[in-house]
Amino acid sequence: MTEPTETEADLTGVAARVAPKPPVGEINGRKLKPSTLMMGHGYDPALSEGSLKPPIFLTSTFVFPNAAAGKRHFEGVTGKRPGGAEGLVYSRFNGPNQEILEDRLGIWEEAEDALAFSSGMSAIATLFLAMVKPGDTIVHSGPLYAATETLIGRVLGKFGVKWLDFPAGATREEIDAVMTEAATGNVALIYLESPANPTNALVDIQAVAASRDAIFGENKPPIAIDNTFLGPVWLQPLKHGADIVVYSLTKYAGGHSDLVAGGLLGSKAHIDTIRSMRNTIGTITDPNTAWMLLRSLETLELRMNRAGENAVKVCGFLRGHPKVERVGYLGFLADEPGMERQADIYKRHCIGAGSTFSLFLKGGETESFAFLDALKIAKLAVSLGGTETLASHPASMTHLSVPDARKQALGITDSLVRISIGVEDPDDLIADFTQALDAI
Repeated sequence: MTEPTETEADLTGVAARVAPKPPVGEINGRKLKPSTLMMGHGYDPALSEGSLKPPIFLTSTFVFPNAAAGKRHFEGVTGKRPGGAEGLVYSRFNGPNQEILEDRLGIWEEAEDALAFSSGMSAIATLFLAMVKPGDTIVHSGPLYAATETLIGRVLGKFGVKWLDFPAGATREEIDAVMTEAATGNVALIYLESPANPTNALVDIQAVAASRDAIFGENKPPIAIDNTFLGPVWLQPLKHGADIVVYSLTKYAGGHSDLVAGGLLGSKAHIDTIRSMRNTIGTITDPNTAWMLLRSLETLELRMNRAGENAVKVCGFLRGHPKVERVGYLGFLADEPGMERQADIYKRHCIGAGSTFSLFLKGGETESFAFLDALKIAKLAVSLGGTETLASHPASMTHLSVPDARKQALGITDSLVRISIGVEDPDDLIADFTQALDAI
């Protein structure tokens, strides 16, 4: 949390809040790992009666020590004084729980700043509203999460925002062609999703960044990417050319299927622009959800690693089953004919294959529904990244609103089942999938 210094307080007549202890980022020259910093970074128990964990600050407004402090804050909010706002004033703008959460979210990818939102879609909507105006063009990869496609095509489209897209696995030449066409107008944002939902196709972030730089030069639009499927443990897009990283924190970050939240990470300049929009429209997450996410971040690496290990075993079993056409699991890319480019992207970008994948059954909707209805351990539900295994049918559920022709073009077929592996015993999961496949 940003605090005015003692000198600033003396000069302005503003009484400073008690400053927290300086954060510990290294010991004897050793840079501490994110998993260690999740246990206390951004929080000083001395500021909260010695409480080991941050309390939940359930308040709508915060008390100024004096009138001069209130004036100084709003000078920063309105831009009359450079440097931005200091301290806490109103929970639509910030709060202790949200600020601690944002400090910790940025650590995983070494981002300059971060913001927390009431849902993944409120994060995406706030990003678009902050970056795009009528007449602008959004260039994006495809497919995207269905609600994101709806937001771009149907909602922003009503306000004169245009879009062009390229397939997730596009080559540099294909990306260049779309970028060149888009450059005839004003491209305000390049928006990616990798792996794509629900096909698991990877986007070459480095190729997109190189194409953007070559075609737009100094007036280049920012690249934002939805990193929900792999981040932050298995993919860190800021290292590959992205400027802004988007999260549904509902998924792996929350990890227990008991909250809804979103996050954005990136440079301070971009985050400040988006923060101003968030302050205006009020899409910040609430204190209780922020507190729950702080709890979840402590076990994030443990949960993601266990789920990833489980996915290796489960996908290995499914791959050889006679009723399975194909398993769209990133760990298999190197062995699949025709997937050499995807395998190359995976090798350059990813640290792990994740635990969410696409399962293509032999047959169509009838076979997919029979499989889903027979599951006993895995739950038939949308979402992903929780401690439990989930399975769903994108073509008839999450992507039902996507036009049929576009679904076919993107590979979202009736035979596709999306599975998110949890932290159960992997052999139990294999037993469950065995009997569900037998039911087809």
